[in-house]
Amino acid sequence: MSTSERLGGGALFAIAVALFTWSSAYAAIAYALPSFTPGEVALARLLIASLCFAALLVIRRQPLPPVRDWPQLALLGVIGLTTYHVCLNYAETRIASGTASIIISLVPAATAVVSAFWLRERLSLRTWLGLAVALVGTVLVVLASGQRVEADPKALLVLVCVLVSAIFFVGQKPLFARHGTLSVTASTFFAGTLGALPFGWHLPWALAAAPWPHMASLLWLGIAPSFLGYLAWSFAIHRASASRVSSFIYLSPPIAIVIGWLWLHEIPGPMVLVGGVIVIAGVVLANARRRVVPAPAVEVCEQA
Repeated sequence: MSTSERLGGGALFAIAVALFTWSSAYAAIAYALPSFTPGEVALARLLIASLCFAALLVIRRQPLPPVRDWPQLALLGVIGLTTYHVCLNYAETRIASGTASIIISLVPAATAVVSAFWLRERLSLRTWLGLAVALVGTVLVVLASGQRVEADPKALLVLVCVLVSAIFFVGQKPLFARHGTLSVTASTFFAGTLGALPFGWHLPWALAAAPWPHMASLLWLGIAPSFLGYLAWSFAIHRASASRVSSFIYLSPPIAIVIGWLWLHEIPGPMVLVGGVIVIAGVVLANARRRVVPAPAVEVCEQA
């Protein structure tokens, strides 16, 4: 596999879907937490998404991957979905969203490092420079938007989210080539849901007592950011290198600012706009066309 894989129109559209749905997740989580524990939010989100994936598998008559790959899929699901969502939800009970946004923005760099070691993706100096520029822009956007950035031990949970996200994104790619995006993504969600069961045993009772708007936020989390968002993201990673696709995560904070501007009439200041431009410039730099750098052959990573 080579980092020369181009981002076509289909991959770019999938990235856009994932980013827009994922950008809404922070608000939906915060909205649901007054009625549910962090573990219950994670379980409900993964369970709803799993039901959607199961229905899609039946409609498309697509089988699950062979049994020999189930241990790897289960491990990826527990690491990249159960661990990620439980840790993020607990972190959001204490730290500011600005703090979480900055730390989560380390995912592209972490994915690039994991890809370089695991998939032998060779990253050019331009790519690393673009990732650094985009990170600077992300920090500027969050700071200029007036969100508090404070130190808290639970911020370490978001660092866990960064690491497991990188492992999840990179670990799926070889499986996509063998079994397809839908089967692999659905399987990891089934495993992630089972892994979240111990954290949400009391979910039925919480649902019975919760107001409808809070339950609606769980539905949104399961259908939009989880089912549609992860499916779209997996499609994009299948079509291009994990490190290049993950660099678009830097666009999430500026997208959230734009949504707030259009929906809530929160007019961003000049420095927010400047930060957004820097973020976009960094992503463009990281994904600019460049000459192909031959990489050692790794059969397990070859596209089908």
